[in-house]
Amino acid sequence: MVEHDALGATREAYDTAAPTYAELFRDTLRDRPLDRAILSAFAEVAGASGDGQVADLGCGPGHITAHLDELGLAVFGVDASPAMIELARQAYPGLRFDMGSMAALNIADGVLGGVLSRWSIIHTPPEELPVILAEFHRVLAPGGHLLVGFSASDDSSHPTQVFDHAVVPAYRWWPDHLAAMLRTSGLAEVARMVREPQPTDRRQFQEIQLLARKA
Repeated sequence: MVEHDALGATREAYDTAAPTYAELFRDTLRDRPLDRAILSAFAEVAGASGDGQVADLGCGPGHITAHLDELGLAVFGVDASPAMIELARQAYPGLRFDMGSMAALNIADGVLGGVLSRWSIIHTPPEELPVILAEFHRVLAPGGHLLVGFSASDDSSHPTQVFDHAVVPAYRWWPDHLAAMLRTSGLAEVARMVREPQPTDRRQFQEIQLLARKA
């Protein structure tokens, strides 16, 4: 299956890159006040739904999971890469980190107040993304929130665009197109943040973070 091949390639690539990735992104929020602000808003709304638990899906080495914990959430991380999970457990031994695939989460229906997907959908082939969005919807409680981050495509007539990611090939999305896919999955957009690329950024892509709510 396409998804299986993509997941396997992504897992192997991130296993290899895990130590370098962890070092590069350990302090990623320090110089990003807007990212910290939307994560704070997400923490406030997510903590009020379901049983208060939040899943950081595609958590990598766990630095964002730890940030959400500092914001007061009952948060745990999930990642498909064993190497990433091991680094996360070493760095944050007081937090929970599980191996898992976003396409088939080992999480009960309707229990989460929030799901964070921070640039974790970008390696998913477009035809497979609805399965993952359906999983996000399934595990969220009514009123629960999803915050999904991704890079924007350049043209509304090309809703997805492949780009040469440093680890494995990845996809950019036209924001309105992805918001429509969320609606189809039962997740209504509440807000979005658009961050324009800075002159020093290696890739001159807009960064989008969509906040959506399950009815």
